[in-house]
Amino acid sequence: MRDQCLHLFPPMDRVIYGVPTARAVAEEAKRLGARRVFLIVSRTLNTKTDEIEKVRVALGDRHAGSFDGMPQHTSRIECAEATQQALEARADLVVAIGGGSVVDAAKIVLMCMEHGLTDADGLDGFEVTVGADKRPRPGPFRDPKVRMIAAPSTLSGGEYNAGCLVTDPRRKLKQTFFHPLMMPLSIILDQDLTRHTPHTLWVGSGTRAMDHGIEALCSPRGNPLADAVVTRGLRLLHDGLLAIESDPGDPEARRLCILGSWLSSHGLQCRVPMGASHAIGHVLGGTCDVPHYLCTPVMMPSILQFNKSASQEAQVAIAEALRAPGEDAGAAFAAFTRKLGLPQTLRAVGVADSQFDLIAKTAMGEIFTYTNARPIRGPSDIVDILKLAA
Repeated sequence: MRDQCLHLFPPMDRVIYGVPTARAVAEEAKRLGARRVFLIVSRTLNTKTDEIEKVRVALGDRHAGSFDGMPQHTSRIECAEATQQALEARADLVVAIGGGSVVDAAKIVLMCMEHGLTDADGLDGFEVTVGADKRPRPGPFRDPKVRMIAAPSTLSGGEYNAGCLVTDPRRKLKQTFFHPLMMPLSIILDQDLTRHTPHTLWVGSGTRAMDHGIEALCSPRGNPLADAVVTRGLRLLHDGLLAIESDPGDPEARRLCILGSWLSSHGLQCRVPMGASHAIGHVLGGTCDVPHYLCTPVMMPSILQFNKSASQEAQVAIAEALRAPGEDAGAAFAAFTRKLGLPQTLRAVGVADSQFDLIAKTAMGEIFTYTNARPIRGPSDIVDILKLAA
């Protein structure tokens, strides 16, 4: 039984699809009255393709600068560097073009610009913490004067979230930062931009988007609108990703995937709390260097098994969305990701049993540990989940 039914509408304007990225960015900059547009972009897209140059040309004299140095796990160090460059460029709009690390970087750069944070240590004290009541305590960010738009090249769906993950590489710690106005004003979905995304990253990030939908369905604080939308998104991603596996060049399959990512992330967009898959995934990335797009295929079957007693109705819907009606949801998800050629165990992504205690202890500092479908009472529960995924 859900303990509340609340739908929150995010502070964003629009999702744009069926329009080339360069044209959409230029039109949005004009609509928003931006004169100094700063781009935070994928290095691959910037140096191996002409996609970013198309954007610069379309912006013309509105283009104020570009940064393409963000690593896979969004790093405080590079975020501080990007902030310095954006401030020097006098940016009045930030545009993220690339994967989840680029999108998260653009979000935190907005807040760093607002507070003049151009050193990695400056973010200390702004991270989301867990209060004594087990509720999230966002940091004391002011409303940013500069906003952002995003054109994702992967499917993970983080652009639909008003929070972001930033890694402190010195402490091997990934932290959550949140402010409602970190939500992009506009999200541009361009399937042609995604043609450059490596295959494993594409399908892996698709499972990450499914993670958002699955955890929203299982959440005790979901709502009927989110349930309906994410269920449709799961089906679109299931069908689209399998079609891509058969024919990577299939444009209709690619369209299904980007629309599925949008819909599957609807719970995230309206701030339905996620659960243990997100909490553990954050630690696997920040502490164990597991690529974010591989965390879901490794962890989700075990999370579903652990949560089964607390989310039976949701798991029936998940199995149906995976075209496996009547089957166990965790087993159906594992079978699906095997077809995509993705890793199935923690061992396969380089995580050893000897790391479980550290992962469990660190995960107890994650806000989504305390909003899991089945209550997590302590580190031993996390270790039990990790053993299932070993």
